[in-house]
Amino acid sequence: QVDLVESGGGSVQAGGSLKLSCAVSPYIYFSCGLGWYRRGSKNERELVSMISVDDHIITYADSVKGRFTISQDNAKNTLYLEMDNLQTEDTDVYYCAAKEGVCGPQGYWGQGTQVTVSS
Repeated sequence: QVDLVESGGGSVQAGGSLKLSCAVSPYIYFSCGLGWYRRGSKNERELVSMISVDDHIITYADSVKGRFTISQDNAKNTLYLEMDNLQTEDTDVYYCAAKEGVCGPQGYWGQGTQVTVSS
C-alpha cells in the first residue's frame, strides 16, 4: 500500500513560518524521489522542492530559494518542508509527491494541504 499523508498546513501572516510534514509509506520512502509541489496559478502543479532518488540532490524552485528548506527524517519515514518568510504569493495547496525510482515518472501524491498567507 502506498500512502503519502500531509499535515501542517494552515493560515499565517506574511513573514511568518509553517512546517509541512508528509508521512510516506516505507515501501517507497527509500526507493523514490520525494518532494513538494503546489497547485500553481495555472492549476498545473509546480515543483517547490525535490530530493532525487539516486544521489539525494536537492532542488528548489527559484521563487522559494533561501526561504524554504526540505528535509527528511529516515527514522520516521517523513518528509518535511520548512517554509519561512512566507509571502502572499505562496498561498496555495501543497502536495507531497513520490516520483521516479520505483514510483515512475507519474509517481504517487498526497491529498494536499492548504497554505494561506495573508498580508
